[in-house]
Amino acid sequence: MARVTSSAPTVGFDLDMTLIDSRPGIRACYTALAERTGTYIDADLAVTRLGPPLAEELAHWFPADEVAAVADVYRAMYPAIAITATPAMTGAREAIEAVREAGGRAIVVTAKFEPNAKLHLAHLGIEPDAVVGDLWAEQKAEALREYGAGIYVGDHTGDVRGARTAGALAVAVATGPCGAAELREAGADVVLADLTEFPGWLAAHLEARATV
Repeated sequence: MARVTSSAPTVGFDLDMTLIDSRPGIRACYTALAERTGTYIDADLAVTRLGPPLAEELAHWFPADEVAAVADVYRAMYPAIAITATPAMTGAREAIEAVREAGGRAIVVTAKFEPNAKLHLAHLGIEPDAVVGDLWAEQKAEALREYGAGIYVGDHTGDVRGARTAGALAVAVATGPCGAAELREAGADVVLADLTEFPGWLAAHLEARATV
């Protein structure tokens, strides 16, 4: 099992379906994109598989040679449509605060386009110590290592892979498209029902580590 190595932990958090419930905003944005491009997109289906990069979802609906251009259109539309429609996940603010109360740093590492990720957090009044976007799955290890994160919290098996690649403790929350059993099978060290369980888990984890 991976271990945290510093007394004051740096904890990484995923964004979509970990800190924010991005389904309403993303559903609205896909609906608007379909209207603008004249291309059918099943927005209800799309929001059941959040996590991977935007291009992977767009590839289900657009020819490969159009995906990059359509992604630019989507990202440009996104701030006006998706930000205010997206609430924080229950326990998100408290999870960030728990890290701060432990003397640590909280960072967000996400596959989302970084400027839009920052807009979400600013709108919701969630203030991590750093935000790094445009990284998915194993790529997230780049930022986790750079900031010395010993714990990474996410909702997707890709987040588990990112944590393990970085040598961080993989803490999963079953609030996204992947169920608890799937997250455990992917190698999560800890599986929580949601972020409301995180402060208690973190306190117990740090206490246990201090006695070793």
